[in-house]
Amino acid sequence: MSRAWIRKVTGASAATAARWYAQRPQQPEDQRHPEVVCTVGRIHYFDQQAVEGFWAAWQQDVGTGRLGAAGRQPGDGKGANRGGPSREQRERAVVVALEALRKAGGHSRGLAAQLAREHDGVPRSWQRAVSEARERYEAERSEGSPVAAS
Repeated sequence: MSRAWIRKVTGASAATAARWYAQRPQQPEDQRHPEVVCTVGRIHYFDQQAVEGFWAAWQQDVGTGRLGAAGRQPGDGKGANRGGPSREQRERAVVVALEALRKAGGHSRGLAAQLAREHDGVPRSWQRAVSEARERYEAERSEGSPVAAS
């Protein structure tokens, strides 16, 4: 059986199937991916009984919950899956920064660092929030009336 057949039967990604074969020396013998029986062109073929035995042992010991999901989980494009602030957190920070700008009558150097200390945050995240708040503040000033935070 070819590696493509193994992937079809197990549901494993190409990376997982390649890893099983590459890491077979580190695995216990009863859970080790079988050796190549023959190669035709560039395609490796494996003994079907050996593959089925390997797969049964793998399922019993490891399970199949992550098959087909190699690498990092996809993010949402907003930092929510990377450990960064969610859009809701950023919006709250922008509102706080906007209130500070209104109270001070405009931007002052060190505002982001001050807000980071007062609200227990990362200075770089507060810099981003202050930048966004400054844009809103300038828009308010040019229109002549405060804009409600959206």
